[in-house]
Amino acid sequence: MSDATPAAAGEPTPFERLGGEAGVRALVDRFYDLMDLEPGYAELRALHPATLDGSRDKLFWFLCGWLGGPDLYVERFGHPRLRARHLPYAIGIRERDQWMACMRQAMTEREVDPALAERLAQAFFGTADWMRNKGG
Repeated sequence: MSDATPAAAGEPTPFERLGGEAGVRALVDRFYDLMDLEPGYAELRALHPATLDGSRDKLFWFLCGWLGGPDLYVERFGHPRLRARHLPYAIGIRERDQWMACMRQAMTEREVDPALAERLAQAFFGTADWMRNKGG
């Protein structure tokens, strides 16, 4: 489904390399913890509801499938329609860059293999940039 999944048959998926559901959940939880804690992610945090529980679950479910694991998000909601679902939120370069910085920090703190983290960051950037719907 994405640039994050490997092309070679038999190669472990990013989902497997991250430690399966437990590893993806830990990454997502750290991402949202950082969003809540770090002032540098304030604009990004402002786009989210007061409680992040639903956002945590949706990103976790989505990433499981996107990374080559079970399609938990699709099973619950159907096709992700990412851009359409994000259109109500003003997402510009600042929000994209904060999302990316937060995810990079989460991957670093979760000690994701640097080569995998870079590969994922490149794939994340393409998606995050596609979410932009305003200038700046």
